[in-house]
Amino acid sequence: MMNGSTMEALGHAMNRPAAHAAAIGGAAAHGVVAARTLLLNPLTLLAVGAAGGMVAGFLLYRYRKEIALSVSRACGMGKDFVLQQKESLADLLEETREREADAAVPAGEAGDAEVPPQAAG
Repeated sequence: MMNGSTMEALGHAMNRPAAHAAAIGGAAAHGVVAARTLLLNPLTLLAVGAAGGMVAGFLLYRYRKEIALSVSRACGMGKDFVLQQKESLADLLEETREREADAAVPAGEAGDAEVPPQAAG
């Protein structure tokens, strides 16, 4: 059993940053060793995989309507986006064609307009 002075000394030691960091480092190292041991064991991997698959299957089954609704909504939004982009591209092409046509027509008219009228004679 620890007496009061020993408990007090341990309490003061834990207030020091170095002691605190050492305690955290020791716990982290222990956790890494435990995780490595569990993950290298094939039976543990099989159990974790089976449990994860069961949980994933349960969640997919439980929220299947919400998932289907979200997927269909996302597909609809994607189709709308594609249609908007096609429409925007068609508008840009039409504007470009109009500008080309407007640029070509005044050049021909400008050549005729610059010729001075002939005097009668």
